[in-house]
Amino acid sequence: MSTKLLSATAAAALFAATLPAVAEVECPIKVGVLHSLSGTMAISETTLKDTMEMLIEQQNEKGGVLGCELEAVVVDPASDWPLFAEKARELLTVHEVDVIFGNWTSVSRKSVLPVIEELNGLLFYPVQYEGEESSKNVFYTGAAPNQQAIPATDYFLEELGVEKFALLGTDYVYPRTTNNILESYLKSKGIAEDDIFVNYTPFGHSDWSKIVADVVALGADGKKVGVISTINGDANVGFYKELAAAGISADDIPVVAFSVGEEELSGLDTTNLVGHLAAWNYFQSADTEANEEWVAAWKARMGDDRVTNDPMEAHYIGFNMWVNAVTAAESTEVDDVRAAMYGQEFPNLTGGTAVMLPNHHLSKPVLIGEIQEDGQFDIISQTEEVPGDAWTDFLPESAVLVSDWKELECGMYNTSTETCVQIKSNY
Repeated sequence: MSTKLLSATAAAALFAATLPAVAEVECPIKVGVLHSLSGTMAISETTLKDTMEMLIEQQNEKGGVLGCELEAVVVDPASDWPLFAEKARELLTVHEVDVIFGNWTSVSRKSVLPVIEELNGLLFYPVQYEGEESSKNVFYTGAAPNQQAIPATDYFLEELGVEKFALLGTDYVYPRTTNNILESYLKSKGIAEDDIFVNYTPFGHSDWSKIVADVVALGADGKKVGVISTINGDANVGFYKELAAAGISADDIPVVAFSVGEEELSGLDTTNLVGHLAAWNYFQSADTEANEEWVAAWKARMGDDRVTNDPMEAHYIGFNMWVNAVTAAESTEVDDVRAAMYGQEFPNLTGGTAVMLPNHHLSKPVLIGEIQEDGQFDIISQTEEVPGDAWTDFLPESAVLVSDWKELECGMYNTSTETCVQIKSNY
């Protein structure tokens, strides 16, 4: 070998040694999809499985990620909360997925959480939830209470003049924690405890006659009554049918729902639901070019009768942020991707920009929509982007907590004691 060639080889080796190490990526890159395709929550979650398959297909058409094709690994936890944990473990240990997009109910998320943390997996959770949680292994792309429940309550108080509140929910952690926050918030706004009616029903509950009668009776003194609904899944069908059967209109007793969107309404006769409300961060009716393209692509794939909804947009944002973070990190390793997620920006479908915060929540606009006869929503209120808050200001034990995984490396930092609490009893 000549001296000149040797020198060139040595120089090349020296140059290569100064480059940052790139983790070896095994193709295909596997994306776990953990959504119920059967059971009581299939009415809501099947669409999210379809969404993930479409997003993955679109990304593969662009060339995949890091030169690898993406592969969707779909499992069905069947609306069975313990089964969610088993399926999450299967995705991580048997299928060796690089990331999981999934869950709807908070009870299913809390079932999965210990598994994700034990195995250092990465979960993108796309649905509005009760807050009061911040895991290093979860990015919460749905709304926290300050991005849905609190603004919706303010709308009832300030715009509709509601004086009495019926907080109706399915009996699990999301409705109970959300309503605990809302009770505290309403009392801080001067609403008396006797003017707050709280009721919980099981998943799949169908007999709503007595509960609706109790809500109607709440307004016997002439005060304006409003319903804040955290009813989940197919139980909504019976609830709205009973409202209609009782002749209750939105003018009489308005309902604002946190878990009813276009998908749920597509199976209902909405004639008697016109004027009732939902609070989300996205509606299909959003008038933007990006949303027009998204809806067109969805309908081209799934058919004209299929609608879009808020958790779909959360997966759309979360998935694209994950792709960009993997690209930036040049790695699918969870720790590398997590570090690259902070500060990720991606255009949302309502005209603004979503930003991933150090507390693993997004900045999101708050939209309130009125149900129309065609099952769509007329957007009657929209805010600028609101930063998601992992810990509510309206519970004393939470008001002192902040989440910052980037600088403090802590999801429960107590600002009073200036210490990081590692474990919280409710998860």
